[in-house]
Amino acid sequence: MWSPNSVSTISFLLIGLLSLAGGCKPSTVVPAPQLRSAESGGLSIDAPADFTQAAETPDAVMQVISQRRTDTHYVRPGESIQAALDAVAEDPTKNRVAVLPGTYRPPEHRQALIWFNKRHDGITLEAEGEVILTAENPKIADKSVASYPAVVNHVVYFGDGISRKTTLRGFKITGANHFVTQSDDPEIQPAVFELRLRERTFVYYADGGGIKIWGRSYPTIDRVEVYNNYTSPCAGAISIENRGYIDDAPLITNSIFRNNRSQITGAAIDLFDVGNRAEIRNCLFVGNVTSRGLNFFVFPRQGFHGKHGSSSLTVFNGSHVVVDRCTFTGNYNGVDDASSKNVYTNCIFWKNDATGGIAPEGRYEIDIRDAAGVKGCFFGGGTILDLRNTLPAENSNRLDAPDPEFDEHFQPRNGLYQDAGYRRK
Repeated sequence: MWSPNSVSTISFLLIGLLSLAGGCKPSTVVPAPQLRSAESGGLSIDAPADFTQAAETPDAVMQVISQRRTDTHYVRPGESIQAALDAVAEDPTKNRVAVLPGTYRPPEHRQALIWFNKRHDGITLEAEGEVILTAENPKIADKSVASYPAVVNHVVYFGDGISRKTTLRGFKITGANHFVTQSDDPEIQPAVFELRLRERTFVYYADGGGIKIWGRSYPTIDRVEVYNNYTSPCAGAISIENRGYIDDAPLITNSIFRNNRSQITGAAIDLFDVGNRAEIRNCLFVGNVTSRGLNFFVFPRQGFHGKHGSSSLTVFNGSHVVVDRCTFTGNYNGVDDASSKNVYTNCIFWKNDATGGIAPEGRYEIDIRDAAGVKGCFFGGGTILDLRNTLPAENSNRLDAPDPEFDEHFQPRNGLYQDAGYRRK
């Protein structure tokens, strides 16, 4: 097991070099007809000079404006979401920021497109209509580097001092591509003098292309779609790094994680090292690929869990999750959990056999050391179902599960699954 303190400068350089090579194999891309609007709008490169893409019809914006709430600060295309968050943080009459339809891009190279820290606690940031937050800005990105067109480490950053009263809702989050800067201009995280939060390692900057959660940070993330992000080493979609402060847990609910990639672990969500928590409910994990390159943290291992690889959700030893009514399908492995006393209930693990990683042996649905908390889950699809053979027979799990017969939203049509798996909200 490796920890943040074991990472050497040489390791960082080797990871960077490998990232420039773009990994070893092409990833499986899962088409998602229900998400086509995000694909068509999320990666546009012909944005106007203000780095946003206007809504397709002015009427959509005007309809939202006509229904203004007095507790809300509204952000139009061309305006700064961060400026709105900062303004609401200083305004006792407002606690909500609503973002109107469009694509919002970083105006400069920096650590995050938008960020929350202690001063922003209690604010709800919500999309009104289709709003895409992207790490990309091809107008200012360097075309000669592998991270092009990304210009921020993370699309959204939740720093120390955030409670569940802080909510992110309704956004599409995309475009991270292993761009890494350690510049504190602008400063997204004020200095914290707690012992475990003084040091910021490479994974603080590099992990969590879509969303980074750090320190005493427990936001509510609801109805987001995080897709097409790439990071090295870990956590294409969400990195959770509480660093031992686990009085509460981030709540991630009703969300989709699709086609995210990472070099070593946790293609979608990664709870790195000891002392992290997460509660994940009614989420879909599909098409996420990890184990794309060598593990330079423990040189010269072939990769993390070298024989079979990592997965879409990685839980390190000493971290804890509750995962309920989630669906894992079409990923490069389902879940790898090296910890104990974790809970997985009413989840579907089906055919997690994607390609794109370098692990030489077969794909699996779950790799879990302590499976006592796995209850009412379905496993099937022709892969290795239970890699460690730890699943207890008495917990109503199905290891011979039939085809769930997913619809276009990856909701099961097979009546046997009526109480299991993701449902679109």
